[in-house]
Amino acid sequence: MSDETSYQAQRNRMVEDQLISRGIDDEHVLAAMRTVPRHRFVPPEQRHMSYADCPLPIGHGQTISQPYIVALMTELLELMGGEKVLEVGTGSGYQAAVLAQLAGEVHTIERHAPLAEAARLALTAIGVTNVSCHIGDGSSGLPEQAPFQAIIVTAAAPRVPQPLLDQLNRHGRLVLPVGGIGGQVLELWVRRDEKFDREAIIPVAFVPLRGHLGWSEHSENPDEW
Repeated sequence: MSDETSYQAQRNRMVEDQLISRGIDDEHVLAAMRTVPRHRFVPPEQRHMSYADCPLPIGHGQTISQPYIVALMTELLELMGGEKVLEVGTGSGYQAAVLAQLAGEVHTIERHAPLAEAARLALTAIGVTNVSCHIGDGSSGLPEQAPFQAIIVTAAAPRVPQPLLDQLNRHGRLVLPVGGIGGQVLELWVRRDEKFDREAIIPVAFVPLRGHLGWSEHSENPDEW
């Protein structure tokens, strides 16, 4: 069996055992998770764990999220195709690659330049053409590209940054983890004109969102922005 055939078999098992069994049922999301080669976004020393049911370190204190969390956050966005999406926290680029299968245009922003460049190269290598990688403070969003039909934040904020809400289009959806550095709740925000509906989804544990409207560089106090 070739390596690529083996990896495809691992992806299929990942979808069956980790996603469908936990209630992920959006066929477009499941197809994207079967298609995107997660192992291409994992450091070589971690590649044997690419499809395991856990997050993995990717350097700079960041991680590639557990496959189930990637699928759940993507499903919550309810993408129909053609949307403009913002991802805050590019990391490895894997989440952006999944979003690229479902949306028309994806903008992803990362504060660590080496991670952003590695993600860009990985996305290019697998033929993704509808993702734009940006370097900067994602806690303030990407106002020059707003509005967005969907925003996904892959790091934990002490509270929802107002600019991200402001950059949502009418009926736009925002998914992000909110809470302390030790643990958070995944939240879904949906824009209803000038008001927002908020729903708590599940407890999660993400690395902190650093930046002007996230956690300060060394702080663990949510009042120190």
